[in-house]
Amino acid sequence: MFKKHIWKHILFGSLWLISLGGLVTLMSFIEYKKAEVTCKDVKVYIPGNQYFIDREEVDNILGIKQHKLIGSKLKDINIHLLEQRLKANAFIESATVYADMDGIIRVEISQRQPILRVMNQFDQNFYIDQHGLKVPLSNNFTARVIAANGYIDEVFGSKVDTLHTEIAQEIYRTADFISKDSLWSAQIAQIYVDQDHQIELIPRVGTNRILLGNADSLETKFSNLLTFYKKAIPQVGWDRYKTINIKYVNQVVGIKNDNFKKDSLKAALKQDSLKVKKDTSQIVK
Repeated sequence: MFKKHIWKHILFGSLWLISLGGLVTLMSFIEYKKAEVTCKDVKVYIPGNQYFIDREEVDNILGIKQHKLIGSKLKDINIHLLEQRLKANAFIESATVYADMDGIIRVEISQRQPILRVMNQFDQNFYIDQHGLKVPLSNNFTARVIAANGYIDEVFGSKVDTLHTEIAQEIYRTADFISKDSLWSAQIAQIYVDQDHQIELIPRVGTNRILLGNADSLETKFSNLLTFYKKAIPQVGWDRYKTINIKYVNQVVGIKNDNFKKDSLKAALKQDSLKVKKDTSQIVK
């Protein structure tokens, strides 16, 4: 009984070794045949709706126009080197290059996704992507993202880099929160940093500013702002407050617009004047 058990293990082990040897032989044969195949074409796939890098630029990086790929044997093409060249481009987040048995080299590219455009106090312009990395502007495409300006001391060295200042990290976290919410991404047009490094938000609707302070407790602060919009604004109108302070998580402070009554009076007088003119013209006719 014991010997039978041993022979059973030996049999299974032998079958496993034979299968493994067959697999290795098959893979070696495939690699041999693949090495003899000539590159017939290069297929490039760039998903998404951003156009920071186009097919022509990819072709230049790969050397397609210089006939460095098509017509060459696959064994003579350094796939890893092609990937490294693509990844060196500031607008490419990742790149995968592989060849199939038909002689087609396939290239899959993932572009960086900016969520914020920064104009710092040194007149430098750059993007910050979804991973919090600084990215240069593109000559091919302008991303429609929220803009940030003011007293931002984060410098840019014309290459992909991490954020080094606290205020840059704060505005990145703020922009990231806004971009992930359809309501706030539609409502907030701009981020401004004042001299005290306090963050202000400039909405698309109304003339007021929203004093955010910093990027702490963003969910609570924006929840408070939404409540204020729903309850207070319908009663007094968008222009009643010049500043809406949400920097404190337990309250919302509305600072009134001193010119609100004057502006309202001027608008009312203008409307009455137009009405009088209209009525007069009807009488003359």
